[in-house]
Amino acid sequence: MLKVYNTMTRQKEEFKPLKPGEVSIYCCGVTPYNHPHIGNARPFVTWDVIRRYFAKKGYRVHYIQNFTDVDDKIIAAANKEGVTWKDISDRYIKAYFEAMDALNVRHADVYPRVSETMPEIIAMVQDLIDKGFAYVVDGDVFYSVEKFAGYGKLSGRDLEDMKAGARIEVDTRKHHPMDFALWKSAKPGEPSWDSPWGKGRPGWHIECSTMSLKYLGEKFDFHGGGSDLIFPHHENEIAQSQACIGDDHSFAQYWLHNGFITIHNEKMSKSKNNFFTVKDILKEYPGEVIRFFILQTHYRSPLDFSDERLKEAQTSLGRLTNTKEYSDELAKKEGTADTAAELAATADKLLKNFYEAMDDDFNTALAISQMFALSKEINIYYQDVTNGSKAFDAEDFAKVRADYLEMAGIIGIFEQQEAAGNDGLADKLMEIIIAIRQDARKEKNWALADKLRDELKEAGIILEDTPNGVRWKKA
Repeated sequence: MLKVYNTMTRQKEEFKPLKPGEVSIYCCGVTPYNHPHIGNARPFVTWDVIRRYFAKKGYRVHYIQNFTDVDDKIIAAANKEGVTWKDISDRYIKAYFEAMDALNVRHADVYPRVSETMPEIIAMVQDLIDKGFAYVVDGDVFYSVEKFAGYGKLSGRDLEDMKAGARIEVDTRKHHPMDFALWKSAKPGEPSWDSPWGKGRPGWHIECSTMSLKYLGEKFDFHGGGSDLIFPHHENEIAQSQACIGDDHSFAQYWLHNGFITIHNEKMSKSKNNFFTVKDILKEYPGEVIRFFILQTHYRSPLDFSDERLKEAQTSLGRLTNTKEYSDELAKKEGTADTAAELAATADKLLKNFYEAMDDDFNTALAISQMFALSKEINIYYQDVTNGSKAFDAEDFAKVRADYLEMAGIIGIFEQQEAAGNDGLADKLMEIIIAIRQDARKEKNWALADKLRDELKEAGIILEDTPNGVRWKKA
């Protein structure tokens, strides 16, 4: 039974899909005005694993992730560079895909943009006005939070407390300090669209309400994003969407929010200038290492970023990768001995434990520990086979390897290795280099043999002598 932690109820709940066999997900995407940083990446890696898991369990997944391509920060960046807002958003949407592709994040089914959803946004704002939840002031449209009885239920805030604690508002036109903009009247140097209230552009919150309702309907399963979106963004989404659909219940069944990535226990953010972009981290570490670093911690827990933690993740992932290479090597062998039946039973048990961990609010940290346990067992079997103490059992080991790769497929690792090795060129080149080194050793040309070994090590490739010959691996 799959249980998920619902931010709305503050407890774990059994997952019951709205439509049998289907899962619908809306995840708030990026505002593309800069390269995505590692904190931006965490929700997308998290939801990628969740999608993979549901798909593995046989669900048909509908996944929507937006781009907020019309925003104050985008406009400011465009004006600073002397280009259009679209130039900026297109540039950094491209950068987003480059970063996420490196992290093995599979593409969403649809990536709606604010700029391409204007008619629906304007229609939703008008609907809120018609229903008495919004009001027009000098071409601006505000949502009246006092008209929505459930305001504050997601974040656990009380409207009266928020009013008492509010700072003095510059905009005295608001009926309540917490009222928020649905539509902003046009200002010089900003993009604008025609509307019943004059030229302008949408406020931030109305965009996601419109896009989620457009692509997933009035009811869908999951809505997610970082914890910083709980208030005000997701709180305001609920107020807008429920006011439109006229329902007492949240338009999303389950609200999932990942914890922050921190630097020295302080939230990473562009506004604090304490962030590291994925692009820059990729100069030092492969994308799968970054992904693995994120997934080694439960998605709701804070995750402190450091070079030391990345190095630890790289070492840990390297251990799992070595096991994958051992299993690949054994998979090429033939053998009818009955020596891996117990190992196959252990693998099945660990795979079951893996699924139980994922069923417990997508606990990737615990799931990965099961993968390490299986890795250890495979390594022992590999050593026994290669040193001749056990004959090889091809049939049962194939089951073991399948279980190991099933875990890896859900976590989303080993994929770059597979992609890079599809044409077999790296293997062929390494066979040639190893053969040259072996010839040098036979001829007692130790200087050349050592030079080849050392330069390969410098390039990140380790040579290992085994009973079955020399094998190579990435450091």
